[in-house]
Amino acid sequence: MNQYESIIIVNPNLDEAGLKALEEKFTGLINENGKVESVENMGKKKLAYEIKKFTEGTYLLFNFEAKPDSIKELERVYRITDDIMKFIVVKKEA
Repeated sequence: MNQYESIIIVNPNLDEAGLKALEEKFTGLINENGKVESVENMGKKKLAYEIKKFTEGTYLLFNFEAKPDSIKELERVYRITDDIMKFIVVKKEA
């Protein structure tokens, strides 16, 4: 299993319950083939450039370990989730 870090930028109009639901959805998905170590809500931040007509976004940071082949599925679900504007998954060096 490898160590990963993932940041997602979420629609800023999403309420607290919606953010919690997204966090639980992805925590559950990652835990199927790995283990979530921490989830940090970094709050709303101003974006460097406009994305989908928004100038702000809510940032969520996931630190986890997972099998390399499960990352493709995680990214696929990120892409089809409407409230996610941008995401990145980075493998941490040991």
